[in-house]
Amino acid sequence: MAEKVSKSGVKRESGYLYFIDKKGNVARTKMARGGKKKGKQKQEIVAKTGVKREKGYLYFVDKVGDVSRAKMARGRK
Repeated sequence: MAEKVSKSGVKRESGYLYFIDKKGNVARTKMARGGKKKGKQKQEIVAKTGVKREKGYLYFVDKVGDVSRAKMARGRK
């Protein structure tokens, strides 16, 4: 199960990929589509949250637009 880390309330637009950048802020970039020319994708910061990451957790933007984290499954057989 996931737990909320920070409330940002980001409103999502279709055609963009939302993620947590290295500094812990919510950022977005235009999604790549097949057959188009490849190039350097420009990322823009949507919300400044400054989340400090802990090892062993996956950080993501949930359905509501807040930053959440879930424990990563490691070492299963």
